[in-house]
Amino acid sequence: MSFPVRELPVAEFPPLLREIPQPPKQLNYRGELPPPDLKLLAVVGSRHYTNYGKQAVEHLIRGIAGYNIGIVSGLALGIDSLAHEAALTASLYTLAIPGGGIDDSVIYPARHKPLARRILESGGGLLSEYEPTFRATTWSFPARNRLVCGIAHATLVIEAGEKSGSLITARMASDYNRELLVVPGSIFSDNSKGTHQFLKLGATPVTDANDILLALGIDPDQKVTTSKTLSASTNSPLETKVLSLLGEPLQRDELIRRLGLPVSEAATLLMQMELSGLITEQADMYYKN
Repeated sequence: MSFPVRELPVAEFPPLLREIPQPPKQLNYRGELPPPDLKLLAVVGSRHYTNYGKQAVEHLIRGIAGYNIGIVSGLALGIDSLAHEAALTASLYTLAIPGGGIDDSVIYPARHKPLARRILESGGGLLSEYEPTFRATTWSFPARNRLVCGIAHATLVIEAGEKSGSLITARMASDYNRELLVVPGSIFSDNSKGTHQFLKLGATPVTDANDILLALGIDPDQKVTTSKTLSASTNSPLETKVLSLLGEPLQRDELIRRLGLPVSEAATLLMQMELSGLITEQADMYYKN
C-alpha cells in the first residue's frame, strides 16, 4: 500500500498546535492524522533506556489500551520507538513526528523505516513541518520537540538524564500549560536525575495507568472493548499460566521450571507467545507485555 506525502492546509492544522508560541508554518503528513476527539499523550525519554524504562513504557501503555487515547512520539531510538511499538501492540493510534522529512528516503533513524511503515499500516500517521526529503540535523530535533508536546494534551517522561533532550520537551510542555507527567525512577540511576528534577518542580508522578487517565480527564469506566482486548480472553490455559507467572519478570530457566513442562514444549510455547506479542524476552529475562 502506498502512503504518499500530503500537505495539510493551514486551516486544518490541529488546534493545539496553533496555540504554541512558534506554530509551524507548514505541515506535511502521511497516513492518517489523529481524530479531533482523540486525547493525545506524548511519550518521551532516554535513548539509552534501562529494563525498568522499557517495562514502564509497556506497562503504562498496555494499561490505557481500549481508551480514546493516541500516542505521540518522535520515532527516535530508545523510549520513543518503544512507545510507538507499545501503542501498536495495544491497538492504539500512534503518530510519529521525526526530526526530519517523512519521505522514505530520509526517515531518521534509517533503522526505523520498518517501524514507520507499520505505523502507517496500522492506521497511524507521520507528521513533519519540514520538506518531505529534508534530512534531519542537530538543530531540527529540538525544533521538532515543540510539535511533539504541542500537539498533545499531556506529555509523559520516562527516564531522562540531567542533560537529556527529553527535558527540552518536558520544559516546553510546562511552558505550553500542558500536563507534565513523570515516571519516578531509582534514586541511584543517572536516567532518573532529569525526571526527578521535574517531580521536584511539581510534575505529576505516574505510577499506574489510572494516573494518565486522570490527567487526560478520562473516566476509567469509559474503556471501549477492542478486538485485541477480546482476544485476550481466549488465551489458552498454558498462556494464561505464563502470564500469571510473569507478574514480575522471570529468568528463562526459572519460568520453565515453574511451568513444569518439558523444556522443548515450554520453549515452543514461549516462542509462540512472543510472536503473538503477549510476552517479551530480553537478555534471558521474560516480561509480560
